[in-house]
Amino acid sequence: MATATATVLAWSGRFPTGCGGRSRMIRLGLFAAAAAGLGLVSYAGLGRLAVVESKAAAAAAAPLMPKPRGGSLLIAGGNTTEEIRACFVELAGGPNARIVVIPTASNAAESPAILKAWARYGLASLTSLHAKTRQDAEGPGFADPLGDATGVWLGGGSQQQLASRYLGTDLEAQLQGVLKRGGVIGGTSAGAAVMTRVMIAGGRGEASLDRGFDLLPDAVVDQHFLKRNRLGRLLGVMKKNPCLLGLGIDERTALVVDVVGCRARVVGSSYVVACVPDPDAETTRVEFLKPGDEADLSALRSRAPSAVAHTIDFDAF
Repeated sequence: MATATATVLAWSGRFPTGCGGRSRMIRLGLFAAAAAGLGLVSYAGLGRLAVVESKAAAAAAAPLMPKPRGGSLLIAGGNTTEEIRACFVELAGGPNARIVVIPTASNAAESPAILKAWARYGLASLTSLHAKTRQDAEGPGFADPLGDATGVWLGGGSQQQLASRYLGTDLEAQLQGVLKRGGVIGGTSAGAAVMTRVMIAGGRGEASLDRGFDLLPDAVVDQHFLKRNRLGRLLGVMKKNPCLLGLGIDERTALVVDVVGCRARVVGSSYVVACVPDPDAETTRVEFLKPGDEADLSALRSRAPSAVAHTIDFDAF
């Protein structure tokens, strides 16, 4: 069986020099070197993309991501930060937000502390929704709190626990309803992995796959991505599922997706790694997207070179 390969076409922008930037650069280098040593990655044209020559030219470029036209997903890689939570609350309506937290993935799902991170935002309403058993999840009226929710948060823990408890229930249908009403569904770690139909359930070198919610069609998400060196794992999934877009999201980082416009932007402090298979060439293109970068996911899937708009820090030059 041929070994999956990845061609890195873009590692764009400068790494930050402060706030742990040097250690992140070293970690990324070691991460890439380890993947190459496993025969998983071949490098072509590694380096920065051409930069915009002036601030005026950058300002003239049309932004890829306007205000979302419909529902949004906020897919966080783990160790969620205040910035990411604030972004989620803003998408849910700010002080008018009606947020439902689903902590079922966690072993501490019944702890009152689950809602503490959200209570300080002064929301219109805040509810915890947790089924101890599949039977409870299938009970009449269990998912009713989602009926007028503007935001739903899927907590971290075990994505298999989330899927086995709620897949195929009214709760899953209600999640789709939140998006159709223009609401936001966010999730971190397990709550991120469960957002796609093909779900990475676990595994170290090789992923074990299961079925998750089909909130982001034609994609698969891996979390804690750079922190836990999961490029090889995701590339293995891409080899078996070459029609999917692979999204590796690091800790303290999130990808915000406009589900109607198929636009996405990166928020947080690390990187989102997009893996785009090319079945004809038996290779996978890897794009490193840093905070502020925006992407057209439809164009990215079709391997269009203009799919990603990279932000440029002119003060760094």
